[in-house]
Amino acid sequence: MKFNSLEFCPVILGGDITAYSLVRSFHEQYGIKSIVLNMSEGGPIKGSKICEDVFYPGIENKDTLLKALTEVAKSHSDKKLILFGCGDWYVRIIIENKAYLSEYYVIPYIDEELMNRVVLKDNFYQILSELNIPHPDTFVYDCKEKTPLTFDFEYPIIAKPANSALYHYAKFPGKKKVFKFDNKESLEKMLENLEKSSYDYKFLIQDRIPGDDSNMRVLTCYSDKNAKVRFAALGHVLLEEHTPTALGNPCCIINESEKEVIEQATRFLEYVGYTGFSNFDLKYDSRDGKYKFFEINIRLGRSNYYITGSGFNTVKLIVDDLIYNKEIPYTIADREHLFSFVPRSVIKKYVYDKELRERALSLMKSGKWSNPLFYSADKSIKHRIYSLTAFLNQKKKFKKYFN
Repeated sequence: MKFNSLEFCPVILGGDITAYSLVRSFHEQYGIKSIVLNMSEGGPIKGSKICEDVFYPGIENKDTLLKALTEVAKSHSDKKLILFGCGDWYVRIIIENKAYLSEYYVIPYIDEELMNRVVLKDNFYQILSELNIPHPDTFVYDCKEKTPLTFDFEYPIIAKPANSALYHYAKFPGKKKVFKFDNKESLEKMLENLEKSSYDYKFLIQDRIPGDDSNMRVLTCYSDKNAKVRFAALGHVLLEEHTPTALGNPCCIINESEKEVIEQATRFLEYVGYTGFSNFDLKYDSRDGKYKFFEINIRLGRSNYYITGSGFNTVKLIVDDLIYNKEIPYTIADREHLFSFVPRSVIKKYVYDKELRERALSLMKSGKWSNPLFYSADKSIKHRIYSLTAFLNQKKKFKKYFN
């Protein structure tokens, strides 16, 4: 298999569908082979023919990761290396060591000061309030202070960590990415277990906005090196994953456009001086007709291929901006396209909105859909077996966990 040799090369940390989506996007756009630092023994990266899979056990340890990145950089010193993290913990380590890593890599992420200002969800909601951007009613529980639970909205409520990177390392019974509680007793029991773990920051307790997965939206923006928003792609989520460790990750999306939401995100990003990719989670609230901002991710999300698959390759924005210093024309991704890594049968059974279900099935029937793992140019039999197995296993996961 032949690859192009260009002046730059992506170096990607991780081995999940996020990493493979980036690998595929680079190969589609430039015909190049990415370098992936991976600590997993399986997954979509293993056996792939369109990337160089470098196995590094223990790279969640900062010193191990920095050593690995230094070795990779020195062995590819003839290239401009663009560094990507496919997880909040990777991105945080990259940003915290940006001064050192910038000697070897192009870093497409914000600085540490701004990261700490926006990625901690309690700070994020404060800025949204200052800018009058809708968000859920939120009570901040301090795990150190054991704040009395005095919020005035009704159960059921949603609870989630304010610091996702710190929460990643926490271990306690019943851990989930996001919790839903119907009463005070179950909330207190979770907080009691949480406080025995390593997590010692804040937990957010929020008003639960009614509606199923199809009320969710995902918005991805790109801000150029001058902190101007140059690109936006809004996705209407049809289904989210429901396994405890992946709860809330979109797995079925149709591209849409909602100018007010994009304007609100633009106002936020340019207010704080943001650069690079940002990823917002929102939910439509039928009670007042507003889209409520939930959180910002300071990297491309797990479902980022919903953008590339619709004809707007994400990695081209970074390369044009940071490698070739091109001026990026303002663009809104407005082509209707279905992103899905679940089978047709899952969509038919679990997307309850009839109009959305029929739209999705019609797009799938007409070939206007993509699964990032199904890539004909990747000739790896091992990857194809993994991809098909993961695709079909979604039936079992939804049957077991969908509520």
